Amino acid sequence: MRIVIVGLGIQGNKRLKVAGGDVVATVDPVAPKADHKKIEDVPLGTYDAALVCTPDDAKLSIVKFLLSSGKHVLVEKPLWAPTLEKINELRILARANGAACYTAYNHRFEPHLVRLKEIVSKNILGPLYWVKFFYGNGTAFDVKGSPWRDRGAGVITDLGSHLADLALFLFDPKDLKLETWRLESFENRAVDYAIFASLGLPLFQFEMTLLSWKNTFRAEIFGKEGSVHVDGLCKWGPSTLTLRKRVLPSGRPLEETETIESPDPTWEKEYAHFKKLCLSGGNNLDNDLWIQSVLAKISL
Repeated sequence: MRIVIVGLGIQGNKRLKVAGGDVVATVDPVAPKADHKKIEDVPLGTYDAALVCTPDDAKLSIVKFLLSSGKHVLVEKPLWAPTLEKINELRILARANGAACYTAYNHRFEPHLVRLKEIVSKNILGPLYWVKFFYGNGTAFDVKGSPWRDRGAGVITDLGSHLADLALFLFDPKDLKLETWRLESFENRAVDYAIFASLGLPLFQFEMTLLSWKNTFRAEIFGKEGSVHVDGLCKWGPSTLTLRKRVLPSGRPLEETETIESPDPTWEKEYAHFKKLCLSGGNNLDNDLWIQSVLAKISL
């Protein structure tokens, strides 16, 4: 497959490394090493698909151009639009032109999160009581210096979109309704700390921040028969998964822990998934519609 990388920032260079010999051109309006400044400058007959790694404001028009031209698209999350109808228009356009359109959420390929989905699917924990996600990094100062990142909903669309997608991946909670517990802008113009939770059961609690000086990811699920706890992502290594089985009437649970210490496998796995998706022309834009509809209701 012949690939064009659109945007040569941090994510674009990661995608460039993974796609390797598939890349036939790069696009960036300012990067000196880019082959072209605009995607429209790349001859349509020279490529099959594009990996769009641009600032959020540029994504919609670029994706629309590519899909209209029958090109497959991987676009970095979040795919956010002024209205949900704009995303739906992309879905219609992709289907009409037989083009794959995939919004990248690479944490779905994290080994322990794949295992977490298996535990949930097999009902090992029994009826679920509550689910807690925490995602934090220390990028507040970097974001503050960015001309495009420190605005809008901030950490809610940045890290919160990952957590919403994981909730969708693990549980498919189509009717999830959220209430805001706390939003803060400690160092940034946009929100750099947020915590919100669901109404109804199981209780979902989402907490995210750009002010966690050590990069931290935790996912915890509690049910009648036990609990499961994921601590860390492979990119920060090591990552652990602990399964605890309840002992009645009370007492120390039976516990199993798995530890993974390896390079981040998610980028290669996601790229392979995208290439397979191109064969069928499938898309995951329903996910984007759901994520935006859920997060847009958070009170700013």
